[in-house]
Amino acid sequence: MPLTDTKIRNARAKEKDLLIVDHNGLYLAVKKNGSKLWRYRKMMKGKTILLSIGSYPEISLADARATCLEYNKLVAQGIHPRKELDAPTGDAFEPLAREWHEKHQVKWGEVHRAKILRRLEKDIFPFLGDKPINSIQPQDILRVLRIMENRGATDLAHRMHQVIGQVFRYAVATGRAERDNSADLKGALTPVRHKHHASLTDPKDIAQLLRAIEGYQGSHVVRCALRLSPLLFVRPGELRHAEWAEVDIKGREWRIPGEKMKMKVQHIVPLAKQAIAIIEDLRPLTGNGKYLFPGRVSARPMSENTINAALRYLGYDTRQQQCAHGFRSMASTLLNEQGWNRDAIERQLAHAERDGVRAAYNFAQYLPERRKMMQAWADFLDKLRDGAQVIPLHHAAGEK
Repeated sequence: MPLTDTKIRNARAKEKDLLIVDHNGLYLAVKKNGSKLWRYRKMMKGKTILLSIGSYPEISLADARATCLEYNKLVAQGIHPRKELDAPTGDAFEPLAREWHEKHQVKWGEVHRAKILRRLEKDIFPFLGDKPINSIQPQDILRVLRIMENRGATDLAHRMHQVIGQVFRYAVATGRAERDNSADLKGALTPVRHKHHASLTDPKDIAQLLRAIEGYQGSHVVRCALRLSPLLFVRPGELRHAEWAEVDIKGREWRIPGEKMKMKVQHIVPLAKQAIAIIEDLRPLTGNGKYLFPGRVSARPMSENTINAALRYLGYDTRQQQCAHGFRSMASTLLNEQGWNRDAIERQLAHAERDGVRAAYNFAQYLPERRKMMQAWADFLDKLRDGAQVIPLHHAAGEK
């Protein structure tokens, strides 16, 4: 049914943006942040035209419809409305970015694909989404990136600068932008200080952390994710995207599909009896869904910040002491000290071999040893948590 002012005023988006169709190519995009934006969509010469008309209530329903009628007259003559009415500006950034994302997502894993779109929707579209791409100046982009810098997300600002640049270059290649204006920001952002992920490696400190995790009083789903983090030491994104269909309890392993892995290769995680017990403890809560660790208000995986937030709740500084990603460094350090085969450890960390033949050999050769190693690691963590005294080799060597 056609839109009315009452329907527009009452429209609300919940978990995702809402699109309400009017007629003659006009529709209203209702954003989760409450903004309401007029859009025009039409086919011309086999291609889709996507144009931004403006926001409601600044542009009324009557004015938006009038604009659509003018656009339709031009389309009927084979004339692109934006080229005729506003030639210097071109198409809006958000539709172009979504088109770029759709074209390029085949080369990304599921986790990376979702992360890029989520970051665009959260950090970029609210500020640049409705701007015609040719009207976006370097200072406009810098203002958006500064918002990320000011909240401490310097690395994210650099990543989104790269993404914006890719969207601009796609627009140039497809004839909808004149140049990549993001290129003028080279050197304008605060340099990223690369440092290792915060990680505890002293068994005494690890023991305290394990006991703190056992005493976690928050959500049971989060507690299970916390307890599995040191046991499995996979990347945080891999853990929170774990699916029930990937877990083989009888075979005592979790097979992560290649499209979810950083190196695009299937990864097998042997499950110690302790890990299986935690997973089975979780099953009554989330076993009927897709993910082991769904978000609280949606069927999507839990937030990427959930584990770090839980660690901070337990009193740990995730920049200086222990972060979710740091469980990998913890396991790597101690397993190497305990004398486990380096190749087996690297394979369990899913670090890629540059030599394809060697990689295939290690995959088959070290799986039995990795099964033994993962059970021994779980037993070791149990002993630490229960008070066993262990002197780390790197500390002992420093005391000589």
